[in-house]
Amino acid sequence: MLYKLFKTRNRIERMKKCTWVLPALLLLMGGVRSQTVEKEFTTSALKAMGAPNNPQVEVAWNRYYDWQEIGDICRRIAAAYPDLARFGSIGTSVQGKAIPLLTITNFKQGNPDRKPGMYIDGNIHSNEIQGGEVALYTAWYLTENYGRVDWLTDLVDHKVFYIVPTINPDARDHFIHQANNQHSPRTGLLPRDDDGDGLVDEDGYDDLDGDGNIVQMRKRDPNGRWVTDPEDPRLMIRAKPDQPGEYTLLGWEGFDNDGDGRVNEDGPGFYDPNRNWGWGWQPAYTQYGADQYPFSIPEDRAVADFVMAHPNIAGAQTYHNSGGMILRGPGTEEDIGTYNRRDVDVYDFLGELGEQMLPGYRYLVLYKDLYPAVGGELDWFYGAEGIFTFSNELWTAFNYYRGKETPEGQKASRQENLYRFDRLLLFKEGIVPWKRVNHPQYGEIEIGGVKKSWTRTPPSFMLEDLCHRNMAFTLFHAYYLPRLSVDSVRVQDLPGGLQQIDVIVKNSRVVPSRSYHEVRKDITPPDYIALAGKNGEVVAGFLVDNPYLNIAREQEHHPERLAVETIPGMGTVQVRWIVAGRGPYQVTVDSRKGGLVTTAIPE
Repeated sequence: MLYKLFKTRNRIERMKKCTWVLPALLLLMGGVRSQTVEKEFTTSALKAMGAPNNPQVEVAWNRYYDWQEIGDICRRIAAAYPDLARFGSIGTSVQGKAIPLLTITNFKQGNPDRKPGMYIDGNIHSNEIQGGEVALYTAWYLTENYGRVDWLTDLVDHKVFYIVPTINPDARDHFIHQANNQHSPRTGLLPRDDDGDGLVDEDGYDDLDGDGNIVQMRKRDPNGRWVTDPEDPRLMIRAKPDQPGEYTLLGWEGFDNDGDGRVNEDGPGFYDPNRNWGWGWQPAYTQYGADQYPFSIPEDRAVADFVMAHPNIAGAQTYHNSGGMILRGPGTEEDIGTYNRRDVDVYDFLGELGEQMLPGYRYLVLYKDLYPAVGGELDWFYGAEGIFTFSNELWTAFNYYRGKETPEGQKASRQENLYRFDRLLLFKEGIVPWKRVNHPQYGEIEIGGVKKSWTRTPPSFMLEDLCHRNMAFTLFHAYYLPRLSVDSVRVQDLPGGLQQIDVIVKNSRVVPSRSYHEVRKDITPPDYIALAGKNGEVVAGFLVDNPYLNIAREQEHHPERLAVETIPGMGTVQVRWIVAGRGPYQVTVDSRKGGLVTTAIPE
């Protein structure tokens, strides 16, 4: 009977927390929450550096937003800046939610899909929510500062940003609106039978006190091996080898809902959306969380389809939430050869720049500095598409005391520092104090511990700093994507009414127009440099390998349109045509990831 009462109360609490469902459906169908006419924020008399003053779209960056609220902010940005922002979707989630997309560029200047593209996403793991805020902050910051900050204005004029704040909207909302701990759910919400009993998701966590947090259970036990910390009785520590214990820890809050003798063994999902990508994928018995086959997860498939439909994407950034890392691939040692040495030089340049911008972060290689993993988004973007991609783990314990030891100068465990930070800076808001409850299987127990929105996600006063610094790193990544121009043109008369036209095309940024991995594996078509004119006929076309020694290679077929492997970062390519007739001519540089550039050659 007690078990049934617990379940009845939990169902009532869940119904109370599901009042967001109807508004969410309205948003999916195009509805928008009504906006008040008056501004929420007080007008500022003095601008603080690094932030827009009196922004047109007011957003508080010291809190977290659910899927509907993210959609509201996206719509407000698009409405306020119609020439800079477009709001759309890359697909739908398992539960039918639109996966939000903000495209940011100067739509009045050039075709967006012909500009070098920067793809940004967050929240592939549902509990790693702050990636959504960083991505959304980026769109907001770019639009609010356009026309005010020259560097950002030029960036938005010449590049396009595809920003997807959450690629796992169902489970994001589950984390926010349902009872969870800081680690759950990591997955999506495809129904899966985790324990092999023929039922799906029937034995997840149970919120014993209805506070929305899943915390630890403990039971007094003279034979247990845990005691309370003498400095902070909220913290459980292991008893010393010769010390009698006081408690046994029973795991996260929950019941044995299906009577199989196990607790919390079949909650939502179970798969890992970041192990389901079609590069190096291995089945679940080899790679935990891989799910049934590559791209079996609809949200992953939507991202892949979008990226493949936008071959102008040259750089990508995905945001995770814990560790203070700037990660690149490969995910396994066997894949080292995929990462071309010259591409690694580009990665190193950007990653080391990131270490300067992000205190406490380390630039790392996934397989050797963190752990090996296959079927990840990071490797798919580079391995399958040749896109320079980073994954940032956003929150870091470095931020507790900015890398210093505890104030007394004494070393402490990570948990001790966490609890101390909670006392000194959160005033004990981040921890649920131990309280007694009656459990239908365990009898009288106590529950307590860290709240779900703490330890993996930053507290409010640190969130905007995290958003801004990570955005800045990503903006510099976008800045260093290819910037092509016709650097010089030389026309020389030859005998017999011919002309020799030499053109130098320059890339004034670090990232090449095609990664060397793309070139080696023929992932994308080459870049093309073409000459066209009504009064002249191209007789021959050459790629100039050494202008000083006048060494050139002739392209016999279609000499008017020369195929170039790549235009190197901070480098040039020289081409030459022999033409019968006179100008005017037009030179066109056509690079999928480097953009489209045209230059006229007068008669």
